[in-house]
Amino acid sequence: MSGLDVEDLSVVYAGTPPVTAVDTVSLTVARGEIVALLGPSGCGKSSLLAAVVGTVPLASGAVRWDGEDVTATPVHQRGFGMVFQDGQLFPHRSVARNVAFGLEMARVPRDERRSRVADMLELVGLEGFGDRAVTELSGGQCQRVALARSLAPGPRLLALDEPLSALDAELRGRLAVDVREILLASGTTAVVVTHDPDEAEVMASRVLRMEDGQLV
Repeated sequence: MSGLDVEDLSVVYAGTPPVTAVDTVSLTVARGEIVALLGPSGCGKSSLLAAVVGTVPLASGAVRWDGEDVTATPVHQRGFGMVFQDGQLFPHRSVARNVAFGLEMARVPRDERRSRVADMLELVGLEGFGDRAVTELSGGQCQRVALARSLAPGPRLLALDEPLSALDAELRGRLAVDVREILLASGTTAVVVTHDPDEAEVMASRVLRMEDGQLV
């Protein structure tokens, strides 16, 4: 099946006793689909997302993209992007240079980089903000920059871990709609982790609920 295929994935954290955060979970996400993982804190949804991206090792199972097993593929070679709760922007870089970061790492030529950054800023509604310091931005604007930065290299899958939870309720509601429209406009396949049922319903085309490390 084209897109993401997770088969019997488990994540176990060392301890006495060991803690099973994700327990033999299987799921598929078709190309262009936006899927939400919904559940309370500690249910394993962020661990599942991290295992898919490759930042957390699997105890068992497999992660495939378009049928190719990427379980052992290093994070930077999977072609997956990540947006975190707090954005994790580089404070010493301007908005444009934050967005350009992944393109710089990929050694994209300067002119192509500038054009791509301009396109991304327009996509997230921040046209003309390129020269600003990220420290001058609001929380919502910072998350838009983080989204633009993650989308700039053209990831085949974008993972969003509680991307709006640090914002106030009114802004979360508005930005949830905007993020969905941005993902749809860019044709990006996405998995969104959230504890908010309303946010999941707005952002995703399909919602999967997690409890105690399993999909229910």
